[in-house]
Amino acid sequence: MVRFFERTNWLWGFLLIVLVFAAYVRVFNAGFLWDDESHLTQNPCIVGPLGLKEVWTTTRAVYYPLVLTTFWILHNFVGLSPWPYHLLNVLLHAGSAVLLWQVLRQLTVRGAWLGAALWASHPVMVQSVAWVTELKNAQSGLFYLLSIFYFLKWDKETADCVDDTDSSERNSPDERTESPFRRCSHSPILWFALSLLFFILATLSKPSVVMLPVVLALCIWWKTGRISRRNVLALVPFLLISAVASIWTIFEQKFHAGAIGAEWAQTWPERLIVAGRAVWFYLAKLVWPDPLIFIYPRWEIDSSKLTAYFPLLAAFIGLLVLWLVPAKWSRAVFVAAAYYVVSLFPVLGFFNVFFFRYSFVSDHFQYLASMGPLALAGAGIVTGCSRLAVSRRFPELASTRRNSAVATTALVGVSAFFLFSLGLLTWRQTAIYHDVVTLYTATLTKNPNCWMAHYNLGIALNERGKTDEAITHYQQAIELRSNYAEAHYNLGRLLVQKGQLDGAVAHYEKALEINPADAEARNNLGVTLFGTGRVDDAIAQYEKALKVQPDYGEASCNLANALVSKGDFDGAIDRYLACLALSPSQAEPQYNLASALLRKGRLDEAIAHYQKVLELQADNADAHANLGSAFLAKGRVREAIAAYRNALRISPENVPAQSNLAWILATSSDSSLRNGSEAVLLAEQADSESSRSENHPIVLRILAAAYAESGRFAEATKTAQQGLQEAKIQGNSTLSNALRDEIALYELGLPYHKEQ
Repeated sequence: MVRFFERTNWLWGFLLIVLVFAAYVRVFNAGFLWDDESHLTQNPCIVGPLGLKEVWTTTRAVYYPLVLTTFWILHNFVGLSPWPYHLLNVLLHAGSAVLLWQVLRQLTVRGAWLGAALWASHPVMVQSVAWVTELKNAQSGLFYLLSIFYFLKWDKETADCVDDTDSSERNSPDERTESPFRRCSHSPILWFALSLLFFILATLSKPSVVMLPVVLALCIWWKTGRISRRNVLALVPFLLISAVASIWTIFEQKFHAGAIGAEWAQTWPERLIVAGRAVWFYLAKLVWPDPLIFIYPRWEIDSSKLTAYFPLLAAFIGLLVLWLVPAKWSRAVFVAAAYYVVSLFPVLGFFNVFFFRYSFVSDHFQYLASMGPLALAGAGIVTGCSRLAVSRRFPELASTRRNSAVATTALVGVSAFFLFSLGLLTWRQTAIYHDVVTLYTATLTKNPNCWMAHYNLGIALNERGKTDEAITHYQQAIELRSNYAEAHYNLGRLLVQKGQLDGAVAHYEKALEINPADAEARNNLGVTLFGTGRVDDAIAQYEKALKVQPDYGEASCNLANALVSKGDFDGAIDRYLACLALSPSQAEPQYNLASALLRKGRLDEAIAHYQKVLELQADNADAHANLGSAFLAKGRVREAIAAYRNALRISPENVPAQSNLAWILATSSDSSLRNGSEAVLLAEQADSESSRSENHPIVLRILAAAYAESGRFAEATKTAQQGLQEAKIQGNSTLSNALRDEIALYELGLPYHKEQ
């Protein structure tokens, strides 16, 4: 047989890398996708304020601490530019392809290079390489193969050194207890330590590699036909690590990822059906990779139908037949099939995986498992081409040299065809991973009932300002999944933006019917109800939100605003204080609290909080104006004047500052502070700005006082009388009485000055 792909020339390794980069060249212009934000772009452990300590000591790592560590390191060098992350994934995939080639060579698998190349260029791998978060697969895969590589290296050298000494010391009583390291140099120990280390690193990258001990046992059996006691002892530490990682993963999926509830409540018969279908589904995608969908339709499982169990039964019978048939080819097929099923075992549905909420299958689940069937395909192609050259159909090819040439030509042609075809399909498939809109649009083209894609596409379109399209996709998600609380909530938010408050209320209420403990939805419902004038209903929702989440600062502030509108300033002050205890740097609640304190006459506290507002927002004209009013109420007139002037410097059209400063300048008991001409100018500006407001009678009173201070008593009298008429219409008797007294002064030619 021509060993065309079995040369040790590392040019073939370079060619593998070139094949990978050619197939994945498009991803370098791609962006971030789906849960890249939770793992990377919005993960506080990566972008701050947390860091590596929290990656390794808290659930922020989402049970992938080594992957997040890689993200953290890369982020410190390149920030959030997507292409370096894509480059890393492609490099790791290319490195894994080279390692797979070498592992297959160690296992003396025919067509090792071709098997690795088929795996490297197969489009099923695109999801694991083009999706940044699936660094989990690419990184764990590299460490997984390194662990196998060094374990096989250890096994070979220890087997050799044991065989070298076995004949001379077979009867020695000291050698009855077999050790996996006995009579060997330090090199095998190093290989074993490296294998164990890389398994740990693979597990910390993604725990789905937990089946590695079984895979190692399968590799040993393939090489030797048996598993010795030495091998069993060597596998013990791997099994212990695997057991810990398995328990850890099950716990994380259940309690952190949230894989618990009706969507994961399959019975064991249903789980067996899922497992059987999944095995054949994944194998079919390797044979015919079309269509490939980011989210496949979630199967409806009916355990009452006997035919539903046929796929699992067929898989079991197939493995049994391969085990029993005493043929070289059946042994190879059995090992490939067993490796495939063993590697898929964690994602066949026997354990809850959060992703099963959307679909029971996904391309990235078979990233490692696919190595077995594709290596078998590579061996089959090489074997087939070799046999073709010496078949009876070519009797004229008598010489070995000519047979070898035919085999080589056939092998090159067939291999080039498959690699080019797979590479082209991969190149085409990478296009849909360009951005989230492209990804979900492509998903819905092939799986129009994918509610998750509708929902996430709605989020992406809204971020791009396409609100109407986003609303449409949220509505479609709800049509497909009526109890989709998140879709109801987001649809409610967008309807608020569109001014459709009644519709928003309906969707917020539906979201809360599904998930009554959603404090944020209750708060937003309260805001919407408040906007429709249903203040009491809004207050009730805010209070419920605070029962669910007592430290919800935004709900406290919103409740305070609602209480202010009801005239309950004491209750509002308490809620504002609760809000600010959580977020003291918020200017708006500081301002609202100061205003409530001012209304209650708690002047010193009001002044203190207005000053805090101005520390946060020095250009807040209203805060300056209200601070002036608080100073004025305290009798600190000069400070009040300074505060009003600061307000007018920032906002010359600020009516309260204009009118209040004009009043001081016109009526102050301190003659050194009075300035009639400036008072007139300010009051006239206030009059023009407030001609249609409820405060217009007050502004007319101020303008009349300013005219009188300037000696313009006729205008003062006329303006005051106009103010009196408007005050009477409003029923403001206090203002009416004050204006009557002041009109009497103006008719006598006297200005109005406040008493000392």
